[in-house]
Amino acid sequence: GRVGLITLNRPQALNALNNQLMRELMDALEAFDKDDDIGAMVITGNEKAFAAGADVKEMAVKTTLQMMDTDHVAVFGRIRTIQKPVIAAVSGWALGGGCEVVLSCDMIIASDSAKFGQPEINLGVIPGAGGTQRLVRAVGKALAMEMILNNRALTAQEALHYGLVNRVVPVGDYLNVAILLADEIAVRAPLAVRAAKRMINHSSESFLADGLAEEKQVFYNLFASEDRKEGMQAFVEKRKPEWTGK
Repeated sequence: GRVGLITLNRPQALNALNNQLMRELMDALEAFDKDDDIGAMVITGNEKAFAAGADVKEMAVKTTLQMMDTDHVAVFGRIRTIQKPVIAAVSGWALGGGCEVVLSCDMIIASDSAKFGQPEINLGVIPGAGGTQRLVRAVGKALAMEMILNNRALTAQEALHYGLVNRVVPVGDYLNVAILLADEIAVRAPLAVRAAKRMINHSSESFLADGLAEEKQVFYNLFASEDRKEGMQAFVEKRKPEWTGK
């Protein structure tokens, strides 16, 4: 119908978000945004994972300068430029960059197996694509601190309790429920829907731009640290990192 469906499809890597996948995601979102026959969009992964984070293997060899030159984070911010409603249909893992994609969407339908987290601290970095900013606005400062500083993941029911998601449904239904919600919105007055989305986002993001800019710079600066190199190398080698504080 009037719903644009986008499926992240790197199952061999739990839909880890490399640069190519993020570019293709944005190409699809922007194409639907320009299509008059589409009124709303749904982004999903598979039952095992929405996206289990950014592609650490791709980032592990990067320097601060290389991260800034390629502006790895910029493509995440482009999700917020989409004018039509975007709904995330989440099952399984939504971690790191995957959770940040979800946070950039307008509404979230979760399966009862969904888990949300920001485990970047285990790699010697911080969330760099909105996690430290949007998560606070979604679940509050105290819980965001625990999730980001101590790698706490939220179950689907916890995410519902803290207001991160709209609803939780069985695994077999989560995608259909998301599409149905998008379909209901898609048949409403297009100009009013886009205007309402813009103003709701404005109310919650009036001072977000400054925070996002600083978060991105801090994230990139950490790529010069020994701990970041050790954290990502340990992840790739499947071992426990040894932190030095340098």
